[in-house]
Amino acid sequence: MVTTREPGGTALGETLRQLLLHEKMHLETEAMLMFAARRKHLAQVIEPALARGDWVISDRFTDATFAYQGGGRKLALSKLAALKQWVHPHLQPDLTLLFDVPLEVARARLDASRNLDKFEREQADFFAATRTEYLRRASEFPQRFRVIDSTQSIADVHRRLESMVGGVGGIGGV
Repeated sequence: MVTTREPGGTALGETLRQLLLHEKMHLETEAMLMFAARRKHLAQVIEPALARGDWVISDRFTDATFAYQGGGRKLALSKLAALKQWVHPHLQPDLTLLFDVPLEVARARLDASRNLDKFEREQADFFAATRTEYLRRASEFPQRFRVIDSTQSIADVHRRLESMVGGVGGIGGV
């Protein structure tokens, strides 16, 4: 099993991650950098792992780009769809776990955990639009999305995950 994250997952991806999380930039630049990092990630990490028959678990993928840049930032979804078609036309997650939590709960958890990046410092309307787009995608692709009520304790969420993916190499650290 391979665990990874986006943006990131490669040396170039981690460099782009720092820019994406901390630098102001034009919305379309932000989206294209997300997909640039993703293309490198696919070529260097994900596609080789899948070719070996490994499972790949990634903290975020293209649905996050649709949610954050499309929903939250209001970039036309058609532009993101074109980038997705170019970067990975035939590759889609088999399972997407959406940890759904109201903004107030998310804010309380984030404020207590660390210094916030530029996305985490956004206003409530950004997060409402991001959540709406995530839930819209979950509705559009119900065969692969599982929405998890994450207002529960971590232990309860962990038990729910275990029942969902049961025994797939363990889920410690999720």
